[in-house]
Amino acid sequence: MGDLMLNIEQRQLVHDYLVLDLAVQSLQTDYSKMEQSEQMKMKTIYLPIIDNLLKSVRNEYLNAKRLLAKDKIRVVKWVKIDEHFSDVIVATAGEDITIRYANRAIKTHVENLLLSLTSN
Repeated sequence: MGDLMLNIEQRQLVHDYLVLDLAVQSLQTDYSKMEQSEQMKMKTIYLPIIDNLLKSVRNEYLNAKRLLAKDKIRVVKWVKIDEHFSDVIVATAGEDITIRYANRAIKTHVENLLLSLTSN
C-alpha cells in the first residue's frame, strides 16, 4: 500500500473525485429507474430536481477529473473486497497504488454531498 505517491492534497482530490463519481452513478441510476417507473406519481416533479443535481455534480466531477489528470493521476477501477470494503486502484505518475474504503463510509459521504447540494 504505497500511498506515499500521493500528497495530502492529491489524496483528498482522489477522495472527492470518488465521492462525485459515485454520486453521478447513483443519480443516473435513480433517474433512469424513476423515468421508467409507472408507480411514480410525481416523477414530473422529481426528474427535473434529479437532473439539476446531476448537472451540478457532473461539473464538479469533471473538474476533479481534470485536476487529477494534470497530476497524471487517474482512478483505474473499484475492486469490491467484501460487503464492507472496496479497494480503489489509482494510477499515478510513479506507480499504481491501492486505497481501501469502507463501503458504508463512502456511501455516507455521497449522501452528505447530495444533501448539502439540495439544501442550498
